[in-house]
Amino acid sequence: MEVRREQYLEHMTFAANHSPMFTEIFGPMVGLKDEWRAQGASEAELDLSAFRYRRQMSAGIPVNTGLMGGRPEEVLEETDEYLLGIDRYGRRVKLFTDAATIPLPLDYPVRNMDDWLAFRHHYEFSEARFRPGWEEAARQAAAEGKVVTVSIPGGFDEPRQLLGEEGVCVAFYDRPELIHDILRTIGETARRVLDRVSSVVQVDQLNVHEDMAGKSGPLAGPKQVTEFIAPYYLSIWEMLRDRGARVFGQDSDGNMNSVVRAFIDAGVNMMYPMEPAAGMDIVALREQFGEKLAFIGGLDKHVLRCGEAAIVAELERKIPPMIHTGGCVLGLDHRIPNGTPLEAYRFYIAKAWEIMEREVATLQ
Repeated sequence: MEVRREQYLEHMTFAANHSPMFTEIFGPMVGLKDEWRAQGASEAELDLSAFRYRRQMSAGIPVNTGLMGGRPEEVLEETDEYLLGIDRYGRRVKLFTDAATIPLPLDYPVRNMDDWLAFRHHYEFSEARFRPGWEEAARQAAAEGKVVTVSIPGGFDEPRQLLGEEGVCVAFYDRPELIHDILRTIGETARRVLDRVSSVVQVDQLNVHEDMAGKSGPLAGPKQVTEFIAPYYLSIWEMLRDRGARVFGQDSDGNMNSVVRAFIDAGVNMMYPMEPAAGMDIVALREQFGEKLAFIGGLDKHVLRCGEAAIVAELERKIPPMIHTGGCVLGLDHRIPNGTPLEAYRFYIAKAWEIMEREVATLQ
């Protein structure tokens, strides 16, 4: 991590087209390190420190804008294949330990307004949302030239944690007052927390995690984004933007094409990880939205298992337009998949830098 705050912010807001940025967003899938170790990987390759990246220095401020408290986590059953437990939401969850890093909820705490009213206190404001030493940590991060980041719960993702995917999608239609109250409560708390943070230190980037789409499209359409999620986003983003924040980044896997414009209208100006297998094409999106939308990711992780010619074709199609237009931290569109040969990953890193440096030379 070597890119300082101002250079990153200028790059991601198209104010200046600095040297290319290149990263690994999420690291390897579970099990890939074992594969690479068997192929002779060094310890530095296993922890990725052997590979050349160029990315921003950043620091998240230790405050909480989401769920506070909740039920003590508990393991109910453990086998060689999975863990069954209770999480902070009070949900029974199952984690398949050989293939996943995120547990699968088996039930949810909110089914109706009464359930939500009983659970709502976990999202209301309290001084406990500010961890001891947060002001010192914020000021130190700024003094070190790091990008100061804060985050809020997802406008789709957090209701999904409470109601489940089917529950929240149905509630958009038959219980809209429930979704509105959830997002209004979360929004009011997040705004109060981040109002205090942004009065102490310059907040540079707001992040939100949604993960609201699959290959066939998002689980909420433009109408739901505009009616429910946009007011929540804007209530926080407009305050931070008016105080100098420049990047509003959204993390969502899957095909988000049909809601990109609605989220831009809701303040989002950077999206990731931009999965090609789900139909997200950063070259086409750059042509469509220009400087309204920056990216992190966008390079198809699956080509790493398809041979050198496929890797070169992917990199040659996507790297040059991003180098010439800026506003992108290039990288794989999610975790490095299992079955990726170590030699293929080495080739990918070397070839990406070869192309980036060639294109940068044409700009000078």
